[in-house]
Amino acid sequence: MLDVCLLGTGGMMPLPHRFLTAAMMRYNGSNLLIDCGEGTQVAVKEKGWTFKPIDVICFTHYHADHISGLPGLLLTMGNAERTEPLILIGPKGLERVVNALRVVAPELPFPIQFIEITEPEANFCINGYHIHAFRVNHNITCYGYSVEIRRAGKFMVEQAKEAGIPQMYWNRLQKGESVEAEGQTYTPQMVLGPARKGIKVTYCTDTRPTEGIVAAAAGSDLFICEGMYAEKEKLAKAKQYKHMTFYEAAEMARRAGVKELWLTHFSPSLVRAEDYMPQVKKIFADSRLGRDGKSVELLFGED
Repeated sequence: MLDVCLLGTGGMMPLPHRFLTAAMMRYNGSNLLIDCGEGTQVAVKEKGWTFKPIDVICFTHYHADHISGLPGLLLTMGNAERTEPLILIGPKGLERVVNALRVVAPELPFPIQFIEITEPEANFCINGYHIHAFRVNHNITCYGYSVEIRRAGKFMVEQAKEAGIPQMYWNRLQKGESVEAEGQTYTPQMVLGPARKGIKVTYCTDTRPTEGIVAAAAGSDLFICEGMYAEKEKLAKAKQYKHMTFYEAAEMARRAGVKELWLTHFSPSLVRAEDYMPQVKKIFADSRLGRDGKSVELLFGED
């Protein structure tokens, strides 16, 4: 099971009813945050979630509306008596940017580990999250992220018995560990069936549409994508500032074969966004309008 929450859906500047960009995922006692705009702490509190289990923060890019909430969040995590390391992932320059922001949060009781992405794509596995970073097309270096919770195959009891594997090792093998005992080596492949479908969420904002986004989002259970503009006459502005319209996001969702699309990162000038959704649904029927605090519990499918 993976919990996903849109903490903030605004772009450029916060509004009374819309915090700046952030999304959080929860899996197996560990939280992953993508972006940390102004208002993220309040949004977490309003949702009833907590800061201490945040183990990973992924940044799409370093415009202020995506990272300005970080110093305060770090202080709050420190005040929660966190001592475990915090992993930060982002484009090249991450350590320099974060250390500059930490002028107002210099003393923390936990270490920070920086992972800077320098290639067009990168992959990480942290606390059960399989993270795929992919470069998008904004006016500064920017990445989207796919997050997968993978699922091993079924444990084949009869196969384990036939192979003569002692039952005391079954649990470790089921968890993906290899076991060496009494001159024998037992591997998960000996007792596990084919991998089963897991859960996949793709998050992408501040970009023009690209083929790379469609490829990265392919088959996602949830595609969270920027919809900076809903008014069709603002397509030229979207192209100028390297952003996206509702309709472009919906077209990518359709082509990627995702189950559901949530639009986010709305322009401050956008009012009555719901009025545009009938047109969006004509392109991709399972499109939803994001809102602060919108969440879903994604479950593994039936075997």
